[in-house]
Amino acid sequence: MNLTEFNWSDRCEHFSCPERSVSPAVYILLYVCLAPVVLLTVCGNMLVIISVFHFKQLHTPTNMLVLSLAVSDFLIGGLVMLPTIIWTIESCWIFDRSYCICWIITSFFLGNLSIYNIALIAVDRYLALSNPFFYTNKISTRTMCIVIYFHWCLSLAYVIAFFCANETLMSSVMCPGQCFYYLNVWSVIDLVHSFIFPLSVIIIMYTRVFMIAKKHATAIRELNNHTQSKTRKITLQSMKSERKAAKVLGILVSVFLVCLLPYFIYNLLGGVIQVKLDTFQKLLIVLYLNSTINPIIYALFYPWFRRCIKLIITLKISQSDSALINVLL
Repeated sequence: MNLTEFNWSDRCEHFSCPERSVSPAVYILLYVCLAPVVLLTVCGNMLVIISVFHFKQLHTPTNMLVLSLAVSDFLIGGLVMLPTIIWTIESCWIFDRSYCICWIITSFFLGNLSIYNIALIAVDRYLALSNPFFYTNKISTRTMCIVIYFHWCLSLAYVIAFFCANETLMSSVMCPGQCFYYLNVWSVIDLVHSFIFPLSVIIIMYTRVFMIAKKHATAIRELNNHTQSKTRKITLQSMKSERKAAKVLGILVSVFLVCLLPYFIYNLLGGVIQVKLDTFQKLLIVLYLNSTINPIIYALFYPWFRRCIKLIITLKISQSDSALINVLL
């Protein structure tokens, strides 16, 4: 995930810390309104993590990807969103330069993780719908955990290689009171790796998923027109379950792209249009809001997640054998 490029010698004066232009009441109100967003992001994703970890019935390949996404979203809420919100409200980076570099690397790493988690979810749904027998026999929970492990390792390796090669991050003089870095030609490489390639995978996979879902809908209508045997009823339930999962994860992907696209479009136009600091900060917040929205999507569309929340809040998960509770009723 690349940040907008800046000409330091010409623009540092423009990005120096301005005097606060809002009243103390508005200033406090901004913190009161935005602080719960961070809390909701952290707590919401923590509920997803606890649910998938604790309840054995949720230990499925797809849910392992959901877990990976929730972990990256949880870390974004805990490590990235709060400094971004403080920076936006204060109109000035109040932390030191070392913390700025750590924040940039962390946001870069977690941003890559999130988008490739979404891409893996798209591939997973396509395999489950296009070839259910292969998916059931070959894609186990253990296999998916290995895939996720390599996914995290490769993302970390990419970030390390990227910043080792991009020496300007460490050597450039950052604007006083701001937190940017200059990527030069590396921004194009990162744009392809962190956006264009995974976005292409997501679009292709979900186009195919949509076509398969339409075929399933036609098959379901045909089956409903005949007397259903037990086997046909099981087939119907399986097909409907897969279509619902594809629909929910399609919404997940759509929300992700809505949050992501403005940021990358702004980056692409950053060298042409007039760069505005407050616009850039707002787009960063919109980008990170995706991590807040994801648990809300689970709560709205997944009954099992609502049941898990109830069990967690009422502390029933502390009871013996609570991990065996049927949450998919």
